[in-house]
Amino acid sequence: MVVEPIARVHSCFGEKFGVPRQPLLADASRASIELLPPMDTEDAVAGLEQHSHIWVVFQFHQAAGQWSAKVRPPRLGGNKKLGVLATRSPFRPNNIGLSVVRLLEVRTAPKIELIVAGADLVDGTPVLDIKPYIPYADALTDAQSEFASAAPQPMPVTIPKPILTQAKAYRDNWGTDLPRLIDQVLSQDPRPAYQKMDQQRIYGMQLCGFNLRWRYSDTGVEVVALE
Repeated sequence: MVVEPIARVHSCFGEKFGVPRQPLLADASRASIELLPPMDTEDAVAGLEQHSHIWVVFQFHQAAGQWSAKVRPPRLGGNKKLGVLATRSPFRPNNIGLSVVRLLEVRTAPKIELIVAGADLVDGTPVLDIKPYIPYADALTDAQSEFASAAPQPMPVTIPKPILTQAKAYRDNWGTDLPRLIDQVLSQDPRPAYQKMDQQRIYGMQLCGFNLRWRYSDTGVEVVALE
């Protein structure tokens, strides 16, 4: 079986660490899904703008070849193991992911690209397929998940005024609201679940081309730099 990417993601997330663990948790995130030959044609996306959301089938390209039959889901505190097929761990036998994102715009010039919000995708992610989200079939109101029944409780995030001013001045081609994005990403607490609180440790991630750094306290998250 041969599978070739049909598109490539250009994302605000420059590295794996810090990416939201589920799509739409950080709705302020923006990404471009650029179609590759031979799919880079207007015919391939005709009518797609009629849908508010799309499914993106992709490859966890930074997690290849590192899977095991049991994993430690962050939602269980990193202390309990479940079968990999009972989780959404990126470390899978075929390292294939599935995310639903909000479709903002279908651009056909100068290239064929989809502008989306809420993507939990690292910059450079290979896309294997794109499908429209169909509410009557895909939104199952009676579905249940015992260990992940609701989104995690967000942590309070403090952005000092100079950094907030800097973030507000940021502009890109996708309309990213950087202050809101920083708040949404850090409020989800991207730390590995097994790590204990260390108020001296400075964490960092690549976000929108910046080196975003922060630390934790008893009251939440404090941004310390945006460089």
